[in-house]
Amino acid sequence: MIRLSVNINKIATLRNARGGNFPDVQQAAVDCERFGAQGITVHPRPDERHIRYKDVELLRPLVTTEFNIEGNPVPQFVDLVLKHKPDQVTLVPDDPGQLTSDHGWDTVKHKSFLIDVIGQFKEAGIRTSIFVDPDPKMVEKAKETGTDRIELYTESFAAGYQNNPRTAIQPFVDAAVVARETGLEVNAGHDLNLDNLHYFAKNIPWLAEVSIGHALIVDALYLGLQNTIQLYLRALRLD
Repeated sequence: MIRLSVNINKIATLRNARGGNFPDVQQAAVDCERFGAQGITVHPRPDERHIRYKDVELLRPLVTTEFNIEGNPVPQFVDLVLKHKPDQVTLVPDDPGQLTSDHGWDTVKHKSFLIDVIGQFKEAGIRTSIFVDPDPKMVEKAKETGTDRIELYTESFAAGYQNNPRTAIQPFVDAAVVARETGLEVNAGHDLNLDNLHYFAKNIPWLAEVSIGHALIVDALYLGLQNTIQLYLRALRLD
């Protein structure tokens, strides 16, 4: 079964637009789980423009499925993760002012840095995943960092899906095969939605988890959160 982790950053963005606590980010996480999500993802950035570091503290005791914290492993982020010990940490090479994630790690260039950071998380018993582009070399070298998983950055698949799904998916199949052969589990995320998710899951059936935020929250505006989560779970079914 491919697990669905709901990224609740966009709910925090809406809250922050007016101040206060409406919508309630913590309640949203609880509701996502109640509606069937098998995980909650947050991506705190240094400017706290959506998820705040305080949110992580408040969410940790509430999340009963899988709690995934993703972000750039700057010292403040590393300290946050080690303090609250999520089930999984996903390392993303974001620049401080970056609008959204737009590339994976160069696992050759940053190998030593990743080994050091991942070592700290593994010592604390936290499963680690690193964000990578669908490049077999980057996946192969990811194994040498000590990570448990990779998360395939799926923007290029989403961009090419409508024109030629077979061409769009092939680099991801190739990268996932390398991951599987080297003993890495595979996650995926970024721009996956109700149009393209089932095709992606069907072609990479050994996916462990997808993390979806923006598209899912947008769909929930029209379809309702409970119904939307059920539709995404249905898209992940391979039968």
